[in-house]
Amino acid sequence: MKNILATIVGFIVASVTVYIFETLIGHNLFPLPEGAKPMDMEWIKNNMDQIPTGSKIFVVIAHFVGVITGMFIAGLISKTSIIPAYIVGGLMVAATLFNIFMLPKEVWFTIADGALAFIGFFIGTSLAKKQTSKI
Repeated sequence: MKNILATIVGFIVASVTVYIFETLIGHNLFPLPEGAKPMDMEWIKNNMDQIPTGSKIFVVIAHFVGVITGMFIAGLISKTSIIPAYIVGGLMVAATLFNIFMLPKEVWFTIADGALAFIGFFIGTSLAKKQTSKI
């Protein structure tokens, strides 16, 4: 039961972290253009060139930090298994890859987002393992 809770809470924390970095920080520091519809995938696909570069950088940071944070929290709660952290990390990397393939992006954005999501997974794994070995 504790591992299920660790997975759920880890995923929620990862998602909230992404939201904080991408939306609350990124969109406030680098506002979207007038009339933007950030919840409309079609608008985003058709207007990717109008989204500020700073906002895109915060998306990459959000995915990176989200993976790490979610995995760390999953390991912290579980304390006995790395599996919840792997599930959270896998879901977050999959979500990042889905985002990469669904939205047309510049090459730098695609490479940075994908690479940092995987690097975040390995850092998250290391942090979660440290938490699970504290029994």
